[in-house]
Amino acid sequence: MAGMERTAFASVVRAPGLALRAGRVGVVMAGYGGLCLLGALTDRFRAPEVRLPGRRWVRLLTALGPSYIKIGQLLSSRRDLLPDEICDALGRLTDAAPPPHRARIERAVRRAYRTRPFPFAQFDWTPIASGSIATVHLARTPAGREVAVKVRRPGIDRVMRRDFSLTGLAMGLLGSLPTMRSMPFAVMHRQVGRALLRQLDFTAERESLGALRDNLASLPGVRIPAPIDELCAEGIVAMEYIGGLTRFTPGDLDADERRGAVRAILAAVYEMLFVDGLVHCDLHPGNLYFDRDARLVILDAGFVVRLPGPVRESFADFFINMAMGDGRTCARIVVESAERIAPDADLKGFRADLAGLVDETAGARSGEFSLARFAGRLFGLQRRYGIYPAPEFAFPLLSLLVVEGMIKTFDAEVDFQAEAVPVLRRRNTPREPVG
Repeated sequence: MAGMERTAFASVVRAPGLALRAGRVGVVMAGYGGLCLLGALTDRFRAPEVRLPGRRWVRLLTALGPSYIKIGQLLSSRRDLLPDEICDALGRLTDAAPPPHRARIERAVRRAYRTRPFPFAQFDWTPIASGSIATVHLARTPAGREVAVKVRRPGIDRVMRRDFSLTGLAMGLLGSLPTMRSMPFAVMHRQVGRALLRQLDFTAERESLGALRDNLASLPGVRIPAPIDELCAEGIVAMEYIGGLTRFTPGDLDADERRGAVRAILAAVYEMLFVDGLVHCDLHPGNLYFDRDARLVILDAGFVVRLPGPVRESFADFFINMAMGDGRTCARIVVESAERIAPDADLKGFRADLAGLVDETAGARSGEFSLARFAGRLFGLQRRYGIYPAPEFAFPLLSLLVVEGMIKTFDAEVDFQAEAVPVLRRRNTPREPVG
């Protein structure tokens, strides 16, 4: 353990930029930790309506930077796990990250088009949306076409790569602990981290945006903006501008509209998971809107992952057998698709316990079924019996977990599993996916 700590420390020292980033993260966390502790103490003497713990988390995550803002964005949809005031505050992270100074944005945009004539007649340097990785601007071409232009934040790639190195060191230290050595921390960090860093690749995002649009074209209630290839450049994705978008809030919709929104979300997610294998893993409220025709609009294709065929098939088989209440088959799928099985694993005990877990959840409504709790219990059984899943399974679970909290808020009666069955039944003869 001491050797691992010395190696990790030495690697930070040898990279001055990484050391500076580590120091900044440590100082910010220590400072905000003290403020949160002080706030928690003083909250005892304040009226409930002025206690603002959620704002403290927002300030902390914003100060730490984009990697941590992404964590807050994902947590903002988990109203089944976190208090409403915390989720409401974290929800502001989806589009309220402070934008860079105008001069930095303009310099980045001008540099991206330096080898050709500037393609816009008008460009609004004040962002219409400001996220953790990019800002979005309204522009107009010489032909008069309105477009949305997503501009990568200057210097963000350097910051996120350093955060990736720091979390890699942390995972290495965790993996060196005697009780944690059997966990594939390094593999999980590499695969999930690469997917997060892929959000810096705007060429890949442009391709993913077009692929998602083609793959989901058969769903009448879903709309995805088309990329405009001739206007894209290094660090810039230009796409059609969709005006009149409305943010998801349950109070603005009647019961039928809420049910329609939920089913549109699930239809899109299941199509991605079980048919196409190109999965949007970042469907938080900042990326989901309604247009004027009440169609679901999915924005931002930065965090999109291609599932390997065997993973997609195994996940689909597990899901449909879970919906049918066939826990024995679910257990067989988990065992056959496992990354590693301990030599002394009690497979019989695992099959029996997983069958019992599936029996408890089969046919449960949204208000009764918690994917987070189910996944936690499933992973607990796998740890107990020494059955370690392929790390790629994190991506389909992440996609579902991100939308679960929102769905529970909109329609507690929707049957997660029943809504998936029609898609699962036709997945064996999928169309040729794009991308």
